[in-house]
Amino acid sequence: MQVTDPVADLLTRLRNAVLASKKAVNVLDSNLARSILDVLKREGYIEDYRSSGEGAKRFVRVYPKYGPDGERVIREIRRVSKPSRRVYSPLKKLGRVSSGMGIKIVSTSKGVLSDRECRAQKVSGEIICEVV
Repeated sequence: MQVTDPVADLLTRLRNAVLASKKAVNVLDSNLARSILDVLKREGYIEDYRSSGEGAKRFVRVYPKYGPDGERVIREIRRVSKPSRRVYSPLKKLGRVSSGMGIKIVSTSKGVLSDRECRAQKVSGEIICEVV
């Protein structure tokens, strides 16, 4: 099966796993997927992830994070920039997600960063998704 939008596939699989309270989910492996997962791990939305497989059958096993009583850490994850419509934002208009309770994941010239990291490094770019 050929996936036309691997980022949307990653976000959908992660969203469905969290809604079903799964301990782990497999997603397609790519450099961009691992960069997004790095940001989610740094910001505390997932426990960890591990790559495995070979060749065309590579995948990443993602371990979502839950609270002490099993409550979801990722309440909502939404794709912003799509293949049909790219969304770029200058640093001044980057804004905050849910009054600072969520993050935006941004593809910049310095790699994939959260909106907080973008403000600290004074860079902007394409908004990939928002996580609350």
